Amino acid sequence: MNDTTAQRAAYTVVGAGAIGGTLAFALADAGHPVTVVDADAAHVAAIRAGGLVVARGGTRSSVPVTAVTPDEFEGTLGRVLLAVKAQATGTAVDWIAPRLAPDGYVVSLQNGFNEAVIAERVGAGRTVAAFVNIFADVVEPGVVLDGGAGALVIGEPDGAPVSARVRDLVADLQSWGPAVASDNVEGYLWAKAGFGAMLAATALADAPMADLIDRHRPAMAGLTGEIFAVADRLGVTLEPFDAFEPLPLRRAADPADRDGAFDRLTAWLRTQSKDRSGIWRDLAVRNRPVEVTTHYADVFAHADRAGLPTPLLRAVVDGLRGLEGAPQGMAESRLDVLDRLALAPERATAVGRWLDEHREELVADLADYTSVGSASDDPDALDACLVWLRDWLDRRLGAPDAEEILPRAEAGDILVRRYPARDAASADTRPVLLLGHYDTVWPTGTLDTWPFERDGDRITGPGVFDMKAGLVQAVWALRALDALGLPRPACTLMLNGDEETGSLASSGAIVDEARGSRLAMVFEAAADGAVKTARKGVGLFTLTVTGSEAHAGLDPTAGASAVDELAHQILRLGGLRDHAAGTSLNVGVVEGGTRSNVTAGRAVARLDVRVASEAERLRVTRALAELTPVDARTRVEITGDWNRPVFERTAQVAALAELARRCAGLLGHDLAEASVGGASDGNFVAAAGVPVLDGIGALGSGAHARSENTSVSGLVGRAALAATVLGALADD
Repeated sequence: MNDTTAQRAAYTVVGAGAIGGTLAFALADAGHPVTVVDADAAHVAAIRAGGLVVARGGTRSSVPVTAVTPDEFEGTLGRVLLAVKAQATGTAVDWIAPRLAPDGYVVSLQNGFNEAVIAERVGAGRTVAAFVNIFADVVEPGVVLDGGAGALVIGEPDGAPVSARVRDLVADLQSWGPAVASDNVEGYLWAKAGFGAMLAATALADAPMADLIDRHRPAMAGLTGEIFAVADRLGVTLEPFDAFEPLPLRRAADPADRDGAFDRLTAWLRTQSKDRSGIWRDLAVRNRPVEVTTHYADVFAHADRAGLPTPLLRAVVDGLRGLEGAPQGMAESRLDVLDRLALAPERATAVGRWLDEHREELVADLADYTSVGSASDDPDALDACLVWLRDWLDRRLGAPDAEEILPRAEAGDILVRRYPARDAASADTRPVLLLGHYDTVWPTGTLDTWPFERDGDRITGPGVFDMKAGLVQAVWALRALDALGLPRPACTLMLNGDEETGSLASSGAIVDEARGSRLAMVFEAAADGAVKTARKGVGLFTLTVTGSEAHAGLDPTAGASAVDELAHQILRLGGLRDHAAGTSLNVGVVEGGTRSNVTAGRAVARLDVRVASEAERLRVTRALAELTPVDARTRVEITGDWNRPVFERTAQVAALAELARRCAGLLGHDLAEASVGGASDGNFVAAAGVPVLDGIGALGSGAHARSENTSVSGLVGRAALAATVLGALADD
């Protein structure tokens, strides 16, 4: 050790792990008085007994340092090098703050963005920014393995000019290696966030970092692209370090430049003695929580504020957290999934382009389909439509793996076609249910006076919006994936012929099919472009009042008026409405009595009830069952039932809508979600506990009206959205 210790600046290193231990050793070896403070009592005891040891190139060297736990420390802190895990920053600085001298300061030698947390507790004037990239590991108590060369940059926070204290710090830390001063530490930190994300991703598998980065370049470039897009939005100038070059790893970079950067980085990594990341060691060796959630909290926050998606980074963080306590789950297949996710933008672009090239064929299919009438109340028309559909599906998608036709004597038959998965990586092999109906509200003969018509982008005709365009979009979504050779999950196409009359003959079959499915995509029309994540339950009831007849003039008190009683009951029913809870009740039809001079012996009201939650459905059901007459001489009776159950926005439904929103973003547009009062067959599926993405069908308006319309651009765009969602499900 240098014998001029008394003339050297003293340092306290809080957190004597890989980074803190490496720098503490270098400073002590250069003659600086060093105290290390660490919460690991065994680590502290080993350092006290044998000094702080660094293993390098097969040899070990030690230096004496003062080693204490936080509870044992006494005195005032001056120059503090903070090197604890990022998630422990707040706790550590809370311990430091009351002990820090007025002219003392804290240097963040950590992963992630921690300066703001430190400054909040000790003040910006006592905070020093730093970037550190040191390949080291604690391999046993008191022993740090030196993993080779690295980088260390010191500067004032927020890009302030380099100060005297920074220059002094750099001079002292050059005892370790090439420490430098900079007024752009932020640029290094954001560059390291990209580099660190790649290293974090390699911890999803048990293999050398260099090999995994080399084999999974799409995922790695996708990660850096997400992070550097946020940095660009913030106006950060990215800085290179070691063999890491951030600029070729931005989204707009030339592919050849990107490959060159990967070649140089992986070649350099293979020269390092440390071949796995610290996060891998946390999971596989130390069995402790990873710090990536804290590392990237600022990145996620900035990205969310800027509206920049970060699906790859979130997948890495979620994957690593899932491996905590279960390192046996490490597998390179996890990186294969990330590669697929990284390629999603390119695939979405290809799907959108291919469908746009085939837009006239989509329009022609919709024209042909619309020209086949399919009124809900015309069995012959429904049978003919089903024949046309089967032939068309064969022409567009080829023969299915299996086909079932479920006869329905009182309605249109149900068509079920099963298509196999192709190249799907998802562990969930259950099929995705593609649900729709082929019946319409338009009576047979409507086409004679209102045929399919196209005027520029606008398309009109009976059923084009509800929901013939939706089925064309579903079929062409599958066709696009097949034509481009892209992955897709197993899919079951199910079409019923009585949706417009309540699906009374098909709801049971729909629920049975849904229960064996992973989720359902319902190709009903969109709500002003939004997918539907909640629909009200619908109840159709009849309130019948029975009174007693009498001559209204000769004996006005002898009878009991059913009409009067019905009026009282209607007023009572109004009290069941709760618009704040989403409950509506409409008395749509009222009839009663026989003649104006006869006290009415019977009166009837027909009710339409809509509720947004199961709790409201139960409340209304109880209230209807408990109706009692105001006039005891009359009798009231409620008949009917709930035609469709409530479709509530569950966490699974919300997650599916978020997936669709991300897919829409890949195609260059936003996607909203909506809760609507109208019901669909999605209500049955949701009530069975199966996640539903509803309203992914046509764009347009005018359902059930002569103004019904959709658009050519919407036809193509929504087919692309459906295909992109299916592609994402194949990888998820």
